[in-house]
Amino acid sequence: MASSQSSSRNEPVLITEAEPSQVDQHAARKKRYAITMAIRGVSLVLAAMTYTYSIWLMAVFAVLGTVLPWIAVVMANDRPPKKKGDMNRYRPPAPDRILESGSSRARVIDM
Repeated sequence: MASSQSSSRNEPVLITEAEPSQVDQHAARKKRYAITMAIRGVSLVLAAMTYTYSIWLMAVFAVLGTVLPWIAVVMANDRPPKKKGDMNRYRPPAPDRILESGSSRARVIDM
């Protein structure tokens, strides 16, 4: 148990629910868009190469090449989902003892 506490103390404490910066989000969306459009390009080339072999295979690649630009734009305009994870959040230390009042009934002082 001591090793898990010491390893969690080496990590910074998360004190906010802040999302990644706008620049980081934009870079991730651009990368996702580029990858999706590259897959589209490959599928169109494969559609052109396979039309003599199989009309069905060519149709699958052609439909994929037609639908992927719309999917790429929707994914690029969508913000990333919030991440759920076990963050190293600040936890106040537990008190060693709780002070209790000596009497069982509360005293009210009027002025």
